[in-house]
Amino acid sequence: MEFQFLGTSAGTPTRARNVTGLALRAGARAWVLVDCGEGTQHRILRTGYSLMSLQAIFITHIHGDHCYGLPGLLASAGLLNRTAPLLIVGPPSVRRFVDAVRETTELALPYPIDFIDVAAAMDIDALPDLAVRTTELSHRVPTFAYSFTEKQIERRLDTDKLRRDGIPSGPGWGQLQAGTDIELPDGTPVRSADYIQQPRKPRKIVVAGDNDTPALLAQEASSADVLVHEATYTEAILDKVGPAPMHSSARMVAALAREVSLPNLVLTHFSPRYHELGEIEQEARAAYGGRLFLARDLDRYALDRQGELAPVMT
Repeated sequence: MEFQFLGTSAGTPTRARNVTGLALRAGARAWVLVDCGEGTQHRILRTGYSLMSLQAIFITHIHGDHCYGLPGLLASAGLLNRTAPLLIVGPPSVRRFVDAVRETTELALPYPIDFIDVAAAMDIDALPDLAVRTTELSHRVPTFAYSFTEKQIERRLDTDKLRRDGIPSGPGWGQLQAGTDIELPDGTPVRSADYIQQPRKPRKIVVAGDNDTPALLAQEASSADVLVHEATYTEAILDKVGPAPMHSSARMVAALAREVSLPNLVLTHFSPRYHELGEIEQEARAAYGGRLFLARDLDRYALDRQGELAPVMT
């Protein structure tokens, strides 16, 4: 599994950071988009992702820095002659927003859009490679997190046991790995289940929208390999700003990650006031000892089968 940041700024873009967007891929080509702030499609042009292989768009909430890029992206996909259906998951306000823009700008799309109301669907089984679970968070408008868990776990043969039992390598091994029982030339039956190793844990990535209460994600994060969460402010700035914006500090998110023993934490959605992220990193590291990353636009990460997250060097 891998993901790439298309925007990491909160509220407004900066010279170095666009507003929120994240591309996530579990299979070979197909991918999903989480949030689509203004300018997201420009960032996509600088990646290996294509609007033709985009399966779904997940919008965490209706604030503009998370969805103002959506109409333009949909229009561009149409101009590229996309015909495959596209799924959009989000609050009902997202559908009203898209419908209003399509009506007022006479935007005709050559492909159908399917909408799912995130508030009405805790579990979404609409993607071939990913199971999706939603968690409601706390912000000024309804906002959600999306948990993405891989569906396909490779079968691994216990080849040492096969050799010990005198079962020669060949096409039969492939059949056993595929789950098919076989029969040896002497008529001895061989059960696939006897030679398939215990499957590994499915990888799970949680991507959260704006949220002032990280503890709402305790249950989902406790079984996750990665949490991607906003850290709009440091604690000192959050104290000055006050509770009205309803955002998290780096310390709040890091404390949650420590409490649930999260192995990988990625912070994003930084206030434009921070030109450098040293204060945010220092605050987070003081509260969390796991693998910590502070996202930058176009940063790309891969989650390996052992659950370890690492940047992908390009």
